[in-house]
Amino acid sequence: MNTDYRKRLEGTQLDFFDTKEAVEAIEPGAYAKLPYTSRVLAENLVRRCEPSSLTDSLKQIIGRKRELDFPWFPARVVCHDILGQTALVDLAGLRDAIADKGGDPSQINPVVPTQLIVDHSLAVEHAGFEEDAFEKNRAIEDRRNEDRFHFINWTKTAFKNVDVIPPGNGIMHQINLEKMSPVVHARDGVAFPDTLVGTDSHTPHVDALGVIAVGVGGLEAESVMLGRASYMRLPDIVGVELKGKRKPGITATDIVLAITEFLREEKVVGAYLEFYGEGARDLTLGDRATISNMTPEFGATAAMFSIDEKTIDYLKLTGRDDDQVKLVESYAKTAGLWADDLDNAEYERVLTFDLSAVGRNLAGPSNPHRRVSTSDLASKGIAGSVEMPSDENWKGNMPDGACIIAAITSCTNTSNPRNVIAAGLLARNAKKKGLTRKPWVKTSLAPGSKAVQLYLEESNLIDDLESLGFGIVGFACTTCNGMSGALNPDIQQEVIDRDLYATAVLSGNRNFDGRIHPYAKQAFLASPPLVVAYAIAGTIRFDIEKDVLGRDQDGNPVTLQDIWPTDEEIDAIVSEFVKPEQFRKVYEPMFDLKVDYGANNNPLYDWRPQSTYIRRPPYWEGALAGERTMKGMRPLAVLGDNITTDHLSPSNAILASSAAGEYLAKMGLPEEDFNSYATHRGDHLTAQRATFANPKLLNEMVKENGEIKQGSLARIEPEGKVTRMWEAIETYMDRRQPLIIIAGADYGQGSSRDWAAKGVRLAGVEVIVAEGFERIHRTNLIGMGVLPLEFTNGETRHTYHIDGTETYDVIGDPAPGAELIVIVNRANGETVEIPVKCRLDTAEEVSIYAAGGVLQRFAQDFLESSKAS
Repeated sequence: MNTDYRKRLEGTQLDFFDTKEAVEAIEPGAYAKLPYTSRVLAENLVRRCEPSSLTDSLKQIIGRKRELDFPWFPARVVCHDILGQTALVDLAGLRDAIADKGGDPSQINPVVPTQLIVDHSLAVEHAGFEEDAFEKNRAIEDRRNEDRFHFINWTKTAFKNVDVIPPGNGIMHQINLEKMSPVVHARDGVAFPDTLVGTDSHTPHVDALGVIAVGVGGLEAESVMLGRASYMRLPDIVGVELKGKRKPGITATDIVLAITEFLREEKVVGAYLEFYGEGARDLTLGDRATISNMTPEFGATAAMFSIDEKTIDYLKLTGRDDDQVKLVESYAKTAGLWADDLDNAEYERVLTFDLSAVGRNLAGPSNPHRRVSTSDLASKGIAGSVEMPSDENWKGNMPDGACIIAAITSCTNTSNPRNVIAAGLLARNAKKKGLTRKPWVKTSLAPGSKAVQLYLEESNLIDDLESLGFGIVGFACTTCNGMSGALNPDIQQEVIDRDLYATAVLSGNRNFDGRIHPYAKQAFLASPPLVVAYAIAGTIRFDIEKDVLGRDQDGNPVTLQDIWPTDEEIDAIVSEFVKPEQFRKVYEPMFDLKVDYGANNNPLYDWRPQSTYIRRPPYWEGALAGERTMKGMRPLAVLGDNITTDHLSPSNAILASSAAGEYLAKMGLPEEDFNSYATHRGDHLTAQRATFANPKLLNEMVKENGEIKQGSLARIEPEGKVTRMWEAIETYMDRRQPLIIIAGADYGQGSSRDWAAKGVRLAGVEVIVAEGFERIHRTNLIGMGVLPLEFTNGETRHTYHIDGTETYDVIGDPAPGAELIVIVNRANGETVEIPVKCRLDTAEEVSIYAAGGVLQRFAQDFLESSKAS
């Protein structure tokens, strides 16, 4: 630890690092102009950077320069069980590899405190209208995931610095917001800002607290866990001034959907956003968290709010210790992180958004940034006239656009008490009017925290929600993560037989095609009260603002405005029934962790050979341990824009007809326990069969009558044979054929899914050439030793008439920003040279790529240091 600029924090027994003094020693007056993000990054440098490089690194921040890399040392790593488990499977495999080379496997441990929350494993097999749905779903979760949970329980005592929150307790991001983040750490006698990386793209949820929290892939998280700095260059920091105040009846969900559309249009990909202004100060912390949560939907890296009175109020509301709350306020005001101290902050770009212009919104279909005002549903072709069956005669007569799923779920909304209570009040008002859900709608309520249950019970709103089918089905991600569970078999068969346009409405953050449920053709994002309203309406074709939802006991028509709660009603319930003691009751026993590290004396995991969930990883064996040739590569796929990680490696339920389903059946697993793709990612033999398994994939190499054929399809070359994607991958693996992928813009957007990179690498993909990459996926590709290259000069795959019959060579030495040449060898013997930009952006990334990936790089360094010592 650098001891320069270390001082005592007034009124405490803690020291802090005076970043302002360090910055102004280089340039007087510079600190006042620095944005919030720059101040936190500068503190990290002053406290952790080697003295010899401190001045040069600080100059990058002060001068808004981006020529040099500087180290960032996050204070924590937070994982959900899917990527967290796969990261720890990788570390367990790394221990095996180290032991095989004569090293000491017990020395492989996370160096940075790592928190793993099991929140991605519960499926809504029992809906919210069923009795004891939560207990039944939990029992299924435990049965299906016994192998996974056995491994996760082993990690608690096998690895140092790993804390595990077991299943059934809530969502990673909401627990992080309500409990895990201290906002300001007190560690080894020093106070400093909380910073973290998380294995989920929605990790910026806690940016709302003034905490820099960045979503990363599992591979980058592993690197940070093992104590390596996350090297970065100064990000593009964009100021977002929020003006005005929201209109009555408008929720934070309506606001964030409008902001998502706005920021996508403003092209903030990769940026750190800082929200400020009159509108920002007026938002509750819960409202801010709803906005910060959807950072990846903006395309940004972070969405920061500075610390102010609302932050302090929230820390008190959620039951934080009094001394901790005082420390946050004292440190923030001393270090210049308090909102009032940022009035002179300067941004290279400032955007302005008017909260008073926001109306009621949905997002969809297919994309979170595809906003549609509820007043425009008819003109946009979403709402329309539709014949509705009676509740007694609905089977075989479900309407066009039938909402087969209506789910209040996701940390986006359930960490905001106003949103949840608004749903409860709408349900109460609907119940009084005699309204009910339509019988074909699978309804569910899955809060991200057990504190939600407590305030719903104390306010008696839980009874009203249950009366409309929104009983609690779990405390987990559920539908938002594609874990929406099985449909009623009759409903599913009707959707299939009639090729019915069936939909889902959820209060989540993702609605990509094929994500929410295989038989929900499209999905829409909405506020929790709107989700309840659509469960009553029963179809997306309903004009939610104008059409009649039903009739009351006197036969009078009831519309949305008749049951929509007022802001005053919502705020009164929040004030009376949301209490600090609820959060203490939930979290104090959850975090009373007494784990005996070393209780399991074996540092090596005893792999279960028949497991389809946990398997020793292959990253040090076979082709992956060899050289990448980058010669004679054949395209596995030629793809368009906006390819998501759900296309690359879906997370939802495994169908029996899929390659993964066929494999699981051969392994003796009954279909009812196939579970999701996500849960099997600790077993590469199952997970690699998910590569490009999304039924909505459009591979431009596969056409029928001149049109791209939708499906998990590929064309094997040079034969020109069209097959299912997995059969093509198997064929190329048998031939040891190196592969390439050609793609359009925004390749890899969506969840921070390391298997989206692992799957293509195991298939033999060495290079991906795209018009652009989403940040997290690009780093995951590098972490697996895949080279990301970008078209330049506005060129695309169309410029060169690429059709997939070619082979490809890459010429040049990979280096940050270097121009390389892709040679296209056409089937007719012609060759074409394509200039491309190397997207290894830092020297650290070059080093990782050269080693073959993150794990290979660490193994090499560990063994070399062991020999030296």
